[in-house]
Amino acid sequence: MSAPDEPNGAPADNRPERSGGKLPERLFEAGTEWLRAGGEASDVVLSSRARIARNLAGQLFVHKAAPTDLRLVLEACRDVLESIPLGARNTWLELHESPAVERSLLLERHLISSQFAKGKLGPKRRSNDWPRAVIFGLPDERSAVMVNEEDHLRLQVIRSGLALREAWAEADAIDDRIEAGLDYAFSPRLGYLTACPTNVGTGVRFSVMLHLPGLRMAGEIEKVKHAAADMSLAVRGFYGEGSEAFGDFYQLSNQTTLGKSEAQLLDELAEKILPEVIEYERQSRQRLLEKRRWQLEDTVHRAIGVLHHARLLGVDETMKLLSIVRLGVCLGVVDTIDVTALHRLMLLVQPTHLQQAAGKNLAQDGRKRERARAVRERLAAM
Repeated sequence: MSAPDEPNGAPADNRPERSGGKLPERLFEAGTEWLRAGGEASDVVLSSRARIARNLAGQLFVHKAAPTDLRLVLEACRDVLESIPLGARNTWLELHESPAVERSLLLERHLISSQFAKGKLGPKRRSNDWPRAVIFGLPDERSAVMVNEEDHLRLQVIRSGLALREAWAEADAIDDRIEAGLDYAFSPRLGYLTACPTNVGTGVRFSVMLHLPGLRMAGEIEKVKHAAADMSLAVRGFYGEGSEAFGDFYQLSNQTTLGKSEAQLLDELAEKILPEVIEYERQSRQRLLEKRRWQLEDTVHRAIGVLHHARLLGVDETMKLLSIVRLGVCLGVVDTIDVTALHRLMLLVQPTHLQQAAGKNLAQDGRKRERARAVRERLAAM
């Protein structure tokens, strides 16, 4: 889903505190890796992610298991995961004990999936009571593991910019450490067994978050989507599966894992497909500069003007405007705005982060007023 504008000090051994259903205070002050605005090709690629799906041998898949079975899986995984450093310090959070606002906060930070946040367990079951958790590394939130999502374990590593190989190397190393303590469901013929057939085999998905305003303005974005589908790639929105694109941000990933090695999947995406997409986007941006510069500058500065002066802003409108401003910054049309600060603003304007910053729950009109105020204040400080 797109983010709806609706109400709704490390221990010496690096083991996380068992925070249960409450997020530690002042948890997210250091920012998040996927919005760091660094790394290779960061003008087009916001972040790269390697995700690994695994299940425990001898246990029913999540959508078939009873809550008591899933509690056993949770405990077994926690004992192992707590011994593995995912950052300078780890945080373990049991989502069946967490209020909706905290789950939404984690979703907006791309630490959990939308179905995990909602308590959606497959197409026919929905319950916030099923035992599930997430553990992630601080301060950069680069590595995280969801327990009892669609699969027993969903490990992800995110790196800023185009860094699929680095993300994969880190995820693979963490996966090896987990497998040393847990017995994975594995078939010599098929590979790793997963709840969804498209993940069977390596269980690995690689994805990148792309900013493609040039292709959209050139009317080429649908061609990119069709070409991706022909190459068995999935194009999704800002929050991944089941979400819509807004602000010209798209997530591109491989759709199947069976029959190809991790190296083959990585080479196809990182060496063949992504360089072409990045080049097409850069060419589209350059044509805008060369052939439609005045229109481009007018669009960018109009967006800045609205953001500076608006009194009511919805989240979709704000993201579209920030997307246009980001394009202007990357092309040098605007030189007074820092792209990292712009990225932080993209996170702040999400509904739950906005209310957390305001320190109170807000109705929809109140959020629009608060969002406009926050944007004006942050832009004035840049």
